[in-house]
Amino acid sequence: MTCGYAMLPTSAVSGFYFSHPQSQYFAVGKVNKDQAEEYAKRRGVSVELAERGLAPNFGVQRVMLNV
Repeated sequence: MTCGYAMLPTSAVSGFYFSHPQSQYFAVGKVNKDQAEEYAKRRGVSVELAERGLAPNFGVQRVMLNV
């Protein structure tokens, strides 16, 4: 770290790590259609765009057809 608090090399990674003996990891559950619609409404985007962004957590499998 430089005297100006910059990281050297610039690709270096720094962070604060907090822990607690009773802390636990958790997984985010699947997102349903109604949650995607609400998310899209709050973000001001189309439901289709929201579903694309939420695809890894989307609970309903979408089938894409090339017609």
